[in-house]
Amino acid sequence: MKKVGIVMGSDSDLPVIQKAVDMLKSLEIPYEVHVYSAHRTPVEAAAFSANARANGFGVIIAAAGMAAHLAGAIAANTTLPVIGIPCKSVYLDGIDALLSTVQMPTGIPVATVAINGGANAALLSAQILALEDEALAEKLAAKRAQDAAKVLEKDAGIAERL
Repeated sequence: MKKVGIVMGSDSDLPVIQKAVDMLKSLEIPYEVHVYSAHRTPVEAAAFSANARANGFGVIIAAAGMAAHLAGAIAANTTLPVIGIPCKSVYLDGIDALLSTVQMPTGIPVATVAINGGANAALLSAQILALEDEALAEKLAAKRAQDAAKVLEKDAGIAERL
């Protein structure tokens, strides 16, 4: 199975990335996590993304806040799917990062999940990898069924209470 590369612009993004890591672990998807900044370590970020396919990655998750150029910088150096996670900051509640992540120029697409959407970034990565991995597709279907069952349990509980 191909790996998921996870890059965060700062270790302050770790709580968001932890949600992605936990989801990938639950689905038994191999991953690597790195801290590379689009602005402070551009050479390392470019090298990681340029070599990602050769190094066994199938998709890359890039999380950053504020200017949030990391996902775009990663996408500029690879043709692998890149999923951006805009991270909430103290100034604009992540709206700045969201806008930076979704406003990519034609030719350099970045899929974008919700602000602090680490779990969904991992799930989208899994769906991409599952295109060529039937066992992973079955794990995703089972997770969806479990999630639906939990909602229906809550529905039944509310119906009893009210």
